[in-house]
Amino acid sequence: MRRRSFVRKSKRTEGKQEEENIFTPLFRELRKNADKIKEMLDDPDDLVIREFTVGEENYSCAVVYIDGLIDRDLIQNSMLESLQNITSEGKENKKIAVVFDEIYKEFISITKIEKGTTLEDVSNGILSGKAVFYLDGINTVLIMDAMGGETRAIEQPITETLIRGPRTSFVENIGTNLSLLRRNIQAPNLRFKTQTIGRRSKRSLVVAYVEDIVNPEILKEVTRRLNTIDIDDAPESGYIEQWIEDSFLSPFPQLLDTERPDTVSASLLQGKVAILLDGTPFVLIMPITIGDIFKSPEDNYERWLYGTLLRILRYFGAFLALFLPGIYIALTSFHQGLLPSKLAFSIAAAREGVPFPPLAEAVLMVVTMELLQEAGVRLPTPIGQTIGIVGGLVIGEAAVQAGIVSPTMVIVIALTAIASFTTPTFSLGISLRILRFAFMFAAAAFGLYGVILIYIMVNIHIVNLTSFGIPYSTPFAPTMLRDFKDLILRAPRSMLTKRPEYLQPEDPTAANKGERKS
Repeated sequence: MRRRSFVRKSKRTEGKQEEENIFTPLFRELRKNADKIKEMLDDPDDLVIREFTVGEENYSCAVVYIDGLIDRDLIQNSMLESLQNITSEGKENKKIAVVFDEIYKEFISITKIEKGTTLEDVSNGILSGKAVFYLDGINTVLIMDAMGGETRAIEQPITETLIRGPRTSFVENIGTNLSLLRRNIQAPNLRFKTQTIGRRSKRSLVVAYVEDIVNPEILKEVTRRLNTIDIDDAPESGYIEQWIEDSFLSPFPQLLDTERPDTVSASLLQGKVAILLDGTPFVLIMPITIGDIFKSPEDNYERWLYGTLLRILRYFGAFLALFLPGIYIALTSFHQGLLPSKLAFSIAAAREGVPFPPLAEAVLMVVTMELLQEAGVRLPTPIGQTIGIVGGLVIGEAAVQAGIVSPTMVIVIALTAIASFTTPTFSLGISLRILRFAFMFAAAAFGLYGVILIYIMVNIHIVNLTSFGIPYSTPFAPTMLRDFKDLILRAPRSMLTKRPEYLQPEDPTAANKGERKS
């Protein structure tokens, strides 16, 4: 017992000393500061400390950074040359404080810069890809934004491809992502509220919104939930989504994730809030409703007739993906009298010799389809497509020839698979895949009554679900007729003059009446 108590006491003492070291003010001696940084970071091989002198009095100074996280050209060609200019100007007996102020003025014209006074400021700056400037005799450092290194170039979106629309997508660099939003929304009221997340990773997280449009209550709730996050690291925005969503038990997504800058820009101009996280190309949009997850940016780029047709097809595809296997099981197991006679005889003849009931057939084929889909995603693109097509054909044909499943069931599952791919968001597709099994088992137990029962339960869940305080079933319940213009039907652009009513934006008007002059 004594030994355990001693160990716990030692850990507490060690943690206390580490905390004191982190918040210790900087020393005036350059060498002490450099040694302390090496000690805190365990002297990594990629830590660079470049020492030199500046001014007529040859004051010692240094630039500290981690190689690979900074822009070498910016350090070498801009910052160090600026220090040489200060040296060449030369006033005799120049005070060290004056030299420090001159360096600050030179650097501030090159890049974004801030001052730090504690070891925590220095360590956070270095680990986030910034360069730190020390001047011997000054207990303040300059933390310079010199982020660089190897990054992925801007490419076409991978998960949200469109036929008509911009071909740009977000990348893993949050600075690049912010610049993409700035290009799309060139408004002075576009706000980026930056904070760090992760006790150990210290990742940059940005809350984006348009100040004179967003509802302050929604912004306040988003900020409150973000402030409750206390984890070691958040490598992807999915961590943030799971932490701040309203109900973690719901199968439906309560935040929208996207890698398209145009989608985020359009959402911000509606009055929504976006969260960008450094290290991931996926941005979170909130709040959302059941109608938002069926929308695609392409609906607005095409004429209203084509956009409306696409949305109707998506709703119909979601209906087939969710209900078709369950309805087939119910009709073939309990309600054969609802089928036309010729169709009933045809299905019965096709199922002759099949040893399994309709539920076992459906589960077998649906699970096979899920396995093929998962294998196609994990394999390289050319191989994945081949596995999906050839595997589906070969397995389906072999199963029918072996008498394990009926041809009708293969057709039903194939239609279900095709319909599930019409959903514009991947999270919605997962939700439909989960609920599909519930409808299948309910249909096998109670027939169409079971399908209707699960449907009622899903509707009750959606009505009670919220997204940052906004009812998920809006504008169906509560009913907001004005928002029906951009729900299932996409009204002509000249009629979409108001922002969504459920968001209660500060500025509800999005456009004029669109009246044409004669």
